[in-house]
Amino acid sequence: MTPCHPPRRLALAGRPLTEPHPARLPLDHPDREQVLAAHAAAIDADQAGYLDPHTGLFVLTARFLADRGTCCGRGCRHCPYVEGPEPQP
Repeated sequence: MTPCHPPRRLALAGRPLTEPHPARLPLDHPDREQVLAAHAAAIDADQAGYLDPHTGLFVLTARFLADRGTCCGRGCRHCPYVEGPEPQP
């Protein structure tokens, strides 16, 4: 039996935590400015996330995800690890 090892910490993408990957929040998204404002307010308040202004769903901040240290692979809007073009399913 192989021992369980903690996940290896990943390097962050080469963009500010305030800037999501364009495939996760496109520049032409109709609620982009509201989403970015809600994200920034949550980071400033040291909160794990915010309620999406359009859907009402809870969205984790890039700071929370970066502090976690690994990518879960679930397509988080503010994933700080996604680099380059989005992988195709």
